[in-house]
Amino acid sequence: MRRSPQNGANGRPQRERAVIAAVKRPAQRRWEIEESLEELAGLVAAAGGSVVDRIVQERASPTPGLYFGKGKIEEIGRAAQARAANLVVCDDPLSPSQERNISEALGLKVIDRTALILDIFAQRARSSEGKLQVELAQLTYLLPRLVGQWTHLERLGGGIGTRGPGETQLESDRRVIRRRVMQIRRELERVQVHRRLQRAGRRRTGMPVVALVGYTNAGKTTLLNRLAGSQLTAADRLFVTLDPAARLVEPTGRQPFILTDTVGFIRKLPHELVAAFRATLEELADGDVLLHVADASHPALDEHLRAVRDLLEELEVADRPTVLALNKSDRLDAPVEPLVARLGGVAISAATGAGIDALLAAVDAALPAAGAATLRIPHGDGAALALCYARGRVLARADEPDAVRLEVELPRQVLGALGAYRVTGSPPVQVID
Repeated sequence: MRRSPQNGANGRPQRERAVIAAVKRPAQRRWEIEESLEELAGLVAAAGGSVVDRIVQERASPTPGLYFGKGKIEEIGRAAQARAANLVVCDDPLSPSQERNISEALGLKVIDRTALILDIFAQRARSSEGKLQVELAQLTYLLPRLVGQWTHLERLGGGIGTRGPGETQLESDRRVIRRRVMQIRRELERVQVHRRLQRAGRRRTGMPVVALVGYTNAGKTTLLNRLAGSQLTAADRLFVTLDPAARLVEPTGRQPFILTDTVGFIRKLPHELVAAFRATLEELADGDVLLHVADASHPALDEHLRAVRDLLEELEVADRPTVLALNKSDRLDAPVEPLVARLGGVAISAATGAGIDALLAAVDAALPAAGAATLRIPHGDGAALALCYARGRVLARADEPDAVRLEVELPRQVLGALGAYRVTGSPPVQVID
C-alpha cells in the first residue's frame, strides 16, 4: 500500500496499520467470514501493511450509505484510535459513496478488497504488459471514485462568478483518464495479437499445451520449475506470478508438452482485473489440458477449488480436460488418501518431488490421443521427418527415390500440421523391428 506512506523518526516509510472489517449475512457461516478475513489479512501483509484488529458485523444486508451500521462504524473508529490504525480495509467491494462516507465518518483512509488486490498487483508487475494491465484495472476502478477525490477542486454550483464555459477539474480528470484507458486498450490489443501469433506458432509445431491454473500461492510456479527444470521466481507469498511463462516439459517415455503458467486466482477477484488480464488469461483457452494445482494443506481447500472453477466458467474454459494436482501433501497432518478419494486427482509435493511421476502419467493420459497414418515426406523436408521421430512412434519406414514413406503414430495436432503428406489407400510399408 504505497500510495500514502508515512515516515517514521528514521525517515523510512512506516507499515500502515489496518483494521479489517466484514459484514456477515445470515446465509454465511462464521468460519467462512473468519477464513475470508484471514485471507484479507494475508493480502494486507502482502501489500506491506499489518493488521491490528478485525471486526465483524452480523446483519441481514449492508446499509446503502455506510455499508456497516452507524454503531459499528463508531466501534471501528474506537478500535482504530486505540490501536493507532491509519487504514480501514473492507472485505467486500464498496461503492464510491460508501467508501467516501466511511472515510469522512472515521477521518481515515478507507479501501476495499478490490483496491488492496490492485495495489499488490501494482507492486508485483514487472513486464510492460503486466504494468499496462494493472494500470488499466486501476483506472477503471478509479474513474467512478473521482467525485470524492476532487470535490474540493470543483467549481461551486451557481451564484455570481461561477457561471461560464470553463471545465471543472473533475471533468478534466475524467477526460484524461478515459483517453489513457483507450490508449492502454489499444496497446493491449497489440499484445493480444502478438500472443495469438505465439500460440499459432505453438500449434504449428503440434506440441500439446498444458495450462497451469490454481488459487494464488498454491505452488504453480514451483511445480513448473520442477517439471521443466526452470528457475522462475517462486515464493510463499500471494500473487508472485503476474506475467505468463511457457516452458517445454519432456517426460521420459511420455509425450512432451508446453507448460504455461499465469496469474493465480482468488476469491472475490476484482472484475477489473479479470477484464484487464484477459489477454493473459487467453493462454488458458489454448490449453489442451488444464493442470489445476491446489494447496491440499490449506483449511479452505474446498473454497479455493470452487473459486477456481467459478472463474474458469467465467472465462469459458471449464469444459477442458483437467488434472487436479493436490500439492503440498507433505504438509498434511492426516493421510492424503481420503482427500484423493473424495476429490480425485493426484497427491504431490512440488517442493520435494513426491508424486510427480504419477502426475505426469495423469497428464499424459489426458492429452489428446495419438493417431496412426501413412506419410510420404519429400527428402527436402528434413524438418518434417525429424518431427515424426521426435514427437511420434515410427512403426515402419520405406526409403523411396524422392521421399520417405512412414507409418507413424503422432499426436493429432502434429498429424494436422503434416496433413499434406498423408497417403490414403496405400499398402503397408515394411515394419521396423
